[in-house]
Amino acid sequence: MAQRRLWVDRREDGTFVAHSSDGAELVFGHGEGIFNPGDLAKIAVAACGELSSASVVERALGQNKGATIEVSGDYDETNDRYNSFSEKVSVDASGTSMSQADADKLAKRVERHIEADCTVAHTYRQATPVDISIDVRR
Repeated sequence: MAQRRLWVDRREDGTFVAHSSDGAELVFGHGEGIFNPGDLAKIAVAACGELSSASVVERALGQNKGATIEVSGDYDETNDRYNSFSEKVSVDASGTSMSQADADKLAKRVERHIEADCTVAHTYRQATPVDISIDVRR
């Protein structure tokens, strides 16, 4: 599978845009009403968990049903880094006749799928080097 090319550039208004070679775009920066890069790191954790667990939740609750995943991070201001992330996965099974035993089984299946399939969590759980190359064109 070919990897999508990803890049970021700055807009004149001071925001930034992430682009993909297949046309996706995401605006970010610093300020009110806009995601910052730390938010994007947390969103990546939640999005990966959501995508990893979606099929399990749909099988249990029906098509287009999903979890809501909240992510927080332990931010170390001194070292300007996140030391850890915490996910809270909420699955709304209200309106169903699901027993507590079935709810417990669903929770375990959701956890197993996230543990097995979430590339972002797998990446964050190890030391992940970031190589930087600078090219100044003249």
